[in-house]
Amino acid sequence: MKFAIQCITCSLILLVTFAALAEEKPAVPVKKEASKKESAKPVSLFDGKTLKQWKVLQKDVFEDHGKVEVKNGELHLTKGDPTTGIVFTGKMPKMNYEIALEAKRVEGGDFFCGLTFPINDSHCTLILGGWGGGVTGISNVDNYAAIENETTSFTEFENNQWYKIKVQVTKTHIKAWVDKENIVDLEIEDHKFGVWWEQEHARPLGVANWHTGSALRKITLKKLP
Repeated sequence: MKFAIQCITCSLILLVTFAALAEEKPAVPVKKEASKKESAKPVSLFDGKTLKQWKVLQKDVFEDHGKVEVKNGELHLTKGDPTTGIVFTGKMPKMNYEIALEAKRVEGGDFFCGLTFPINDSHCTLILGGWGGGVTGISNVDNYAAIENETTSFTEFENNQWYKIKVQVTKTHIKAWVDKENIVDLEIEDHKFGVWWEQEHARPLGVANWHTGSALRKITLKKLP
């Protein structure tokens, strides 16, 4: 008799359990919130059609600049005497960001991309192809130019060849790449940064060349976490 009662009790418990499971609603998948540490998407700073958000530099060494024009989705800075440059007129972060662009030297034999950018309340310039066509580095670090400080390196740049350029500025480092090569990896702490007087008008974000014609495209800005 006890065995029969136990079997009936177990059966009732199983029926109640199955009924509860049948009525239970399927779990709704929870959307994973985007991590605050994720980088923002890159924002285009050049529309490939106009000079919107950019201004041609015209003072001091830029007085005899070359022609600046947009054609075929590219921004062309023709050879000046001695330089041609542009400056970004939009808002620019001072830290934790990434600038990327593609650039090529169209004519001449000096730097085709002098990219000036902010570091907190200071600025500096990434030089690509200076001092005869191949020197790369940051001007200035502790008052030393790109050819004479710890960021100095050499790259064999070919005319009319596009190069992918990327600069990252964080609280701890300045890093720069040409294509996949990491050409600059500099700790910010204990260093002083500045620009040569020729590049002062290119602040906070600008691109210039030197006795050289160049072309730019795909200029983007991305905020970093």
